[in-house]
Amino acid sequence: MILVADGGSTKCDWLLLDDQGDMVLKTRTKGINPAVFKAEVLKARLRENEELTALIPKVHRVDFFGAGCGTATPREHLYQILQEFFPKAEIKVGEDMEAAALSATNEPGIICILGTGSNSCYFDGKNVHMEIESLGYILMDEASGNYFGKRLIRNYYYKTMPKELALEFEKRYDLSADTIKRNIYREDNPNTYLADFAEFIFTAEERNGYFYKLIYEGMQKFIESRVLCYKQAQNVPIHFIGSIAYFSEDIIRDVAKPYHLNIGNIIRRPIDGLIDHYKKNIIKVSS
Repeated sequence: MILVADGGSTKCDWLLLDDQGDMVLKTRTKGINPAVFKAEVLKARLRENEELTALIPKVHRVDFFGAGCGTATPREHLYQILQEFFPKAEIKVGEDMEAAALSATNEPGIICILGTGSNSCYFDGKNVHMEIESLGYILMDEASGNYFGKRLIRNYYYKTMPKELALEFEKRYDLSADTIKRNIYREDNPNTYLADFAEFIFTAEERNGYFYKLIYEGMQKFIESRVLCYKQAQNVPIHFIGSIAYFSEDIIRDVAKPYHLNIGNIIRRPIDGLIDHYKKNIIKVSS
């Protein structure tokens, strides 16, 4: 059996496929990002999922695609952890952009991830090509969960958030300066902490003018920085992956119009699209 994983900083989806490519099991662990979490944390997150632990003797191959796996050191770090956890399995570790591309299309296109973090690539139908290397949540990550979380906190403190929304924001989160600074500067995983605030936007009962403007500005920054940098942008579909993209589809399409961009598929969870890819390609090749 093949175990396929799509890992981020917040959560990691796992999919077990049988030899015919049919889904046997879908489960989830906390985030698995080797560039963010220490080895002890990653190992504990694998062990605490009983469904995953029960699969150890059954799995002969693990394909892990994840955030933080785009460079050699964290990729090898996670490879060793997975090999230890699944000692009988062949292990492959790739970056999340590869999974996003395979879940969205088999044709050339630009692939954009908008989740806890953000990123983009050009997919030629077989391989992923990165025009700009991501420098993470402090310097980049436009239109991501942590980007919008930072915007909300800043607007609240600068008193540019509408008063009624600020009152609701206070009810939902601990906004004391001490708490925020401790979580950002002293605790682990500040990117995930900041991204949690973005739920305030995307769980609202209605899309008001303040939220629309906030999302529009973030999407505009992302398109100008991470889409238009590709010379193919005007000629191929632009696909979006992730919860932020899924709940912002109407605004993404609004932002894209002045740039004459063709918006393609918008997928909430890439793990679902990977089922079709494996069934059509990997399983057939190996059978």
